[in-house]
Amino acid sequence: MGGVCQSREKAAVTTRTRIQMYPLTTINVNGKDAFEFLQGQLSNDLRRLESEAEILTAWCNPKGRVLWFGTLWTIESGFGLSAPAETAADIVTRLTMFRFRSKVDFETVTEGASVDPQFLIHNGYPYIGKQQSEKFTAHMLNLDLLDAVDFDKGCYTGQEIIARTHYKGATKRRTLRFESDEPVSVGDKVSDGNRDIGEVLNVAGNDLLAVVPVDKADTPLTINGAKLTLLKLPYAIGPESGPPLA
Repeated sequence: MGGVCQSREKAAVTTRTRIQMYPLTTINVNGKDAFEFLQGQLSNDLRRLESEAEILTAWCNPKGRVLWFGTLWTIESGFGLSAPAETAADIVTRLTMFRFRSKVDFETVTEGASVDPQFLIHNGYPYIGKQQSEKFTAHMLNLDLLDAVDFDKGCYTGQEIIARTHYKGATKRRTLRFESDEPVSVGDKVSDGNRDIGEVLNVAGNDLLAVVPVDKADTPLTINGAKLTLLKLPYAIGPESGPPLA
């Protein structure tokens, strides 16, 4: 998979039979205005694809909340992006609303591709399905740390909020990895013993990603009474948010 989230890799046999793979759909964006259209919508700079096979990027709403996160690559007539199968139709419908007079077309292609949620969690890659869409900002999901945001490319949807957060160093909540004593579910609340302070983002067995205040990372946390153990991520959380975890 080459360390890239939500790849076009075909489903593979896995010994973790109780971990359900996430099915993916490819969305092809075709037409002579495909570059300009996506450059004005996505968080990363598409010019990187002149020298890179694929990049990580995100599509946000005007409030900077993430609608989609995944990989983007070039195809003969435009660009392909990898999306959760459960949200692909909604993404195309919404992209179409922003098309206006741009000469672009959208096509969904189901190839039987999937991604292992355990791989995503171990590597700190958020999975943004229907339950997670438009709930978290790019910084809450560590997308700046995953090289999925370009702060010099110019305007795109949600750019003003994302840039303001970045340059003011206002990131207080981040996606962190934990192990739970008991099974938990996406959307469950993380408690510090006094109140709910965070939310479960993704789950694979007892391994999970949760969005929590970084200054609470080393304090005793629970989900529905189940104890959480903080685990390392393969990348460092920025200095504005506390000490590195990797």
